[in-house]
Amino acid sequence: MRAPISEYRAVEEAAMKFVKSVAEGNSKHARELFTEDAVLFGYLDGELEHGSIEQFYHNVDTVGAGADFKARVDVVSIEETVAVVRVLEEKWGGRIDFTDYLLLMKMHGEWKCVAKAYNQNSDTIKK
Repeated sequence: MRAPISEYRAVEEAAMKFVKSVAEGNSKHARELFTEDAVLFGYLDGELEHGSIEQFYHNVDTVGAGADFKARVDVVSIEETVAVVRVLEEKWGGRIDFTDYLLLMKMHGEWKCVAKAYNQNSDTIKK
């Protein structure tokens, strides 16, 4: 059974905490979204990042989004207590385009992110 539109809105609203943190260069909002033991995986400028979501917080707090930063949130799927969200980012830090996938779980009535995996567009990799 498909989730109601209200649930899609709730997932989108949760994912917007991620976008708001990146846009503001402040991990405060993302810390409300991610669980303490959330993980991340992806390549940043060709180097594998993996492990604690703390690395993402560090990146957000030290780099900042940049004036030309743009983002789009797509709720890909919701299956009762699990949701997949795709976040497209352009010009993070003034130069990087990312595609992020967030895996959210509904815990105690609230959508929380347990994992983030991302791809950096190859034409934005600093060599």
